[in-house]
Amino acid sequence: MNTVEANSTEPQNSAQKAAAAPKPPSRALALGLTAAAMVLGVVIYAGIRERAHAETRLGKVTELAAVAAVSVVHPNAGAAAQEIVLPGTTEPFNDTPIYARTNGYLKHWYVDIGTHVQVGQLLAEVDTPEVDQQLDQARADLKSANANEHLAEITADRWQNLLKTNSVSKQATDQAVSDLSAKQAAVDSMSANVHRLEQLQSFEKIYAPFPGVITARNTDIGALIDAGASTTPRELFHMAAVNKMRVFVAVPEVDSRAALNGAKAKLTLDEFPDETFLGTIVRNSDSIDPGSRTLNVEVDVDNPGDRIKTGAYVFVHLTVPSTAHVASQSVVVPANTLLFRSEGLRVGVVRNQHAELVPIRIGRDYGSTVEVIAGLEPTDQVIVNPSDSLTSGTPVRVAAGNADGSK
Repeated sequence: MNTVEANSTEPQNSAQKAAAAPKPPSRALALGLTAAAMVLGVVIYAGIRERAHAETRLGKVTELAAVAAVSVVHPNAGAAAQEIVLPGTTEPFNDTPIYARTNGYLKHWYVDIGTHVQVGQLLAEVDTPEVDQQLDQARADLKSANANEHLAEITADRWQNLLKTNSVSKQATDQAVSDLSAKQAAVDSMSANVHRLEQLQSFEKIYAPFPGVITARNTDIGALIDAGASTTPRELFHMAAVNKMRVFVAVPEVDSRAALNGAKAKLTLDEFPDETFLGTIVRNSDSIDPGSRTLNVEVDVDNPGDRIKTGAYVFVHLTVPSTAHVASQSVVVPANTLLFRSEGLRVGVVRNQHAELVPIRIGRDYGSTVEVIAGLEPTDQVIVNPSDSLTSGTPVRVAAGNADGSK
């Protein structure tokens, strides 16, 4: 019985062992593991590659950031003639104060400020009672002198006739003739005094010396008029001729060639923004003011209708001619391209992606631009607003959308 039980137990243990033994992996599981490993490898490779690309891009960006971006302009070719604009102030062609020439009181005035008058027009009258009385006295004295002269002439003639018959002495006759000469001299003196007082009386009426406009009236009826024999005379009126205006312009010495007598000059005023007045250079001082280094130039402009007012602020446009050889090689660049160095004036030029400091020679200064007569070509790329630390050989790149629109 024990044997039977033992035999029956063996098959059971074998079955349990067979059930407990591990089963070999299936083919699908192997394929899954392989695919997972491949995906993991691809992810790792992609990450490493992306990191390498990022490092490369970062290096390029860092290298690009280390190169300064600059804006550039191309020089403009110089013109054969340049225009300069200078300020000036209008002045009347004739400008004078009007004074009285005799003493008295203002009787009446006929013109006021803004009145346009013609030559010889009556401006005012002065009441001069003292002069009138002096003139009456002088005329009476002249009549007395004429009477004395007439008597002396009769006496002299009578004595000369008596001398012929030796009725009077030669001495008495000479005295009579001499008395006639003295009386004639007295008449001449009295006559001159009358003419002087008549002239003073004529100054009671004040006339316009030229056609123009009254710009000031400094007197009124009843005002005391002093001709200024011992004091400074008082101005009665101020008068200006405005049919033609003078404009004095201070032309810089470097542009003095523009001040040619007879040359035309355009004038513009803020009061007339869309209008140009044509003037003529009539004269200049022919000498440079050592204080301002300028040439004083007079421009005359016709003023029909008195549109331009006295004292108006105007801009005078003058043409500065250039010599042929300078005009052919000169260019114009903005003033903010210049570099002031101890070795001289320089500009930065982009050549082969590097900055190069080029020495230049300046012609005329137009304010916002300057004329360069040596050192630059129209094809050069000139750096705008260069850094003070810019040196030759510095790597640079032209910024997109720079000053002259080049890429």
